Amino acid sequence: MYQILYPAVATGALILFTSLMLGRFFSKSWDPKGKHCYVTGGSSGLGLATAKLLVSKGAHVSIVSRDAQRLENAMKELETVRTSPSQILRSYSYDLVTATGAREALDAVCEPYEGKNPDAIFMLAGSCHPRFFIEETEETMIHQMNQTYWVQAWTALEASKRMVRDKSKGKIIFHSAYIGYITLVGYAAYGPGRMALRALADTLRQEFLLYDIDVHIAFPGTMYTPGYDIENATKPKITLKIEETDPGVTGDQYAKGLLRGVQKGDFHISPDLLGNIFRASMRGVAPSGNFVVDSLWNFIGWVGLPIWRMTVDSTVKGHKKEHEEYLTSKGFLYNNGYLA
Repeated sequence: MYQILYPAVATGALILFTSLMLGRFFSKSWDPKGKHCYVTGGSSGLGLATAKLLVSKGAHVSIVSRDAQRLENAMKELETVRTSPSQILRSYSYDLVTATGAREALDAVCEPYEGKNPDAIFMLAGSCHPRFFIEETEETMIHQMNQTYWVQAWTALEASKRMVRDKSKGKIIFHSAYIGYITLVGYAAYGPGRMALRALADTLRQEFLLYDIDVHIAFPGTMYTPGYDIENATKPKITLKIEETDPGVTGDQYAKGLLRGVQKGDFHISPDLLGNIFRASMRGVAPSGNFVVDSLWNFIGWVGLPIWRMTVDSTVKGHKKEHEEYLTSKGFLYNNGYLA
């Protein structure tokens, strides 16, 4: 992917640099210092990295996760980066894949603040278990939708009701992925939830203009977190091959880009090369962060993405024989090389 896009990127580098510098004079700035930030999935990975970053900037932070032991370890890490003894740092163990769980978690999180809703809600809980579609079951399909969509949608619903009821301004930050823009073999159960989050965020961005509630949604690519190892345990070989040229980042690195986008007031947040190309090429009617910069990203996508798609399609077709051998080893019935 990168080899295809390098020439176009090089020709637009000067325009991009100039536009970014100019954008600094007009960008918004949100300061988390003194704000109450609620981070779901805050016990590990991107959630923990974001929680630590917020604490280091003076925020009061509440983290929620299902794993009590991980939460205990996470709290120790948060304590090491606090900037003031007056910062309130708390953890809570809840399962957020149901409306009841999301409501109970927010009840607990708001209680130390006299019931007041958090100023910013970073919804970073979730997991990915890629497989070929024909390997999915009713259980795994439901699980992936719970972990990609409902684990955020229920929290957003409960939090927004409280914000509107109390007439309090705030921020709701969704967490999607590259797959929220594009599709790849292996993500048939994972991708729909990530794309559904984009549809939800796009809708709420407009609807919440009625209430002065800011909506953001992030689209990260590969992140080297504990969840990445779990993801790769079920990821098809062809998916790994397609993704092998894409550089990954750590949770700490992406957390900085995520928070920077929130502070600037960006709606779709994609703080890396490929993410920006996908965002600018496929954002539909979502607002542009910088018209000149996004026009450049869009041009690069217009040139490079069709070539990338053809390359990926060719790679998938070339995997057919190995895929047939894999399905045979898994016990699928065959008749002359075709599914019976």
